[in-house]
Amino acid sequence: MRHNPVISWVVILRGDARVTRLRKAIRICLLACVVGAVIGIAVVAPDASAQSARGEDALRPKGHFNLERPGDLTKSDALTIYNTIADDMARDFAVSGEPSAKVFRTWRRYNDAPYRSKTHGQRYVNNYANTIARDAGYGRMKEGDRMPPGAILIKDSFTFTSDRALFAGALFVMEKLEPGTDPDNGDWRYAMIMPDGSYFGDTKDDPKNRLGFCHDCHEAQEDTDFLYFLPEEYRRRFLGE
Repeated sequence: MRHNPVISWVVILRGDARVTRLRKAIRICLLACVVGAVIGIAVVAPDASAQSARGEDALRPKGHFNLERPGDLTKSDALTIYNTIADDMARDFAVSGEPSAKVFRTWRRYNDAPYRSKTHGQRYVNNYANTIARDAGYGRMKEGDRMPPGAILIKDSFTFTSDRALFAGALFVMEKLEPGTDPDNGDWRYAMIMPDGSYFGDTKDDPKNRLGFCHDCHEAQEDTDFLYFLPEEYRRRFLGE
């Protein structure tokens, strides 16, 4: 049984730091009413145990901060949430100055609804690819295929917990570099932008190697240029493909 939508609210928090999004507070509250009324989310700021479990060294993690108690969403509910908060999240990502963060929402999205990604800490994510990646066959890659330099892949994200808390998530960027630029990372640049527009890390210029775990995970997909793809049941179908 769903929670009573009359008393349902959504509090959107800034990622894992659990800092309430105060900017544009009135509009956020209005959006909260809309989402809550549609899918029945009732949220007060949750306790710390509902949030991402951090390792001993949060500045150099061995993997994505992993959600301890992720919540389940139907495709319809996940898409309703995303459509409500996506523009605000994108504006905040753009504060980083990352060129792709300003335009990725105009690119092709390959999933029909946000899906929960185990490899991204149980966050709900979306797959976007720029024109270079799209024309090179992203989503249809076979063993031995490689992305050309300039291909950029982006995942934006949000977190939904089992106690029905909703959080803005990070932006994950993969950019294919010129051959030989960064062989240790398969000539991929990895970047992670936090919900407030600050960089958590960028393998292009990160002496602390805070994102070293990204390529450690992607190495399992070396045959397809270190790329994973989204679950079959979430793939959008395009004409001619």
